[in-house]
Amino acid sequence: MIAIEVLQYDFMQRALVLAVLVGVTAPLVGIYLVQRGLSLIGDGLGHVALTGVAVGLVTSRSPVITALVAAVLGAVAVELVRVRGRTGGDVALAVLFYGGIAGGVVIASQAPPGTPVNLDAYLFGAITTTTDGDLATFALLAAWVLVLTLGFRRALFAISVDDEHARASGLPVVRLNLLLAVVTSVTVVVSMRVVGLLLISALMVVPIAAAQLLGRSFRTTAIVGCAIGVLASVAGVVTSYYADTPSGGTIVLAAIAIFVLALGATALRSRLARAG
Repeated sequence: MIAIEVLQYDFMQRALVLAVLVGVTAPLVGIYLVQRGLSLIGDGLGHVALTGVAVGLVTSRSPVITALVAAVLGAVAVELVRVRGRTGGDVALAVLFYGGIAGGVVIASQAPPGTPVNLDAYLFGAITTTTDGDLATFALLAAWVLVLTLGFRRALFAISVDDEHARASGLPVVRLNLLLAVVTSVTVVVSMRVVGLLLISALMVVPIAAAQLLGRSFRTTAIVGCAIGVLASVAGVVTSYYADTPSGGTIVLAAIAIFVLALGATALRSRLARAG
């Protein structure tokens, strides 16, 4: 009955479709980031994307396109700096964090008088305001992410587990790292209207963290992680509609609740195994 009521509204139909897209793509990319110890890279790229959003809003251009350009450039820059070893990856990520959000705030403040500039929808998510055009754009980007992550899954797994071994095996490690960085930035932009730029890392990391407690292999972890991502996203959107809460925060809390349940189930299973 609840599902039928929710689906009566066009904006909720768009919201649920986008929630499913993000619920699949974010964990599918996140599993490689978690494996490489780069769980917070989504936060850094989210801050850089904010600068792009501000540029789009101030210049009356599409914030999705300008955010995508900014995030991709930021991802490539950080990866190149990390590879060349001029400074640590953590330092480069810190520069992304602070420079990105500072640039976004400063640029947004320079909007001409009378120009509406509202960054909240992009910072914290506003999934119910998604238009048909937004949905089409996000669907294309999500499809691109899925094609690349699934098509290059073996190579991405190799560089995530051991860069040196992958290089010795003849894989183009630098190009694959750049590919993963770009795919991550696209995922951040796809997800910004669902969970927001400040919370996107949670949807990349938390479902995978929960899946690692339940799965015994990389493949199983990826599948379970995507299932958890979809479940948390859809449950969060529906809950936010009825509880009148922000969609982004509600989705992340749903993901965390699933993680806590998985943690409890794992602890109970271990206790029973010891008792047996």
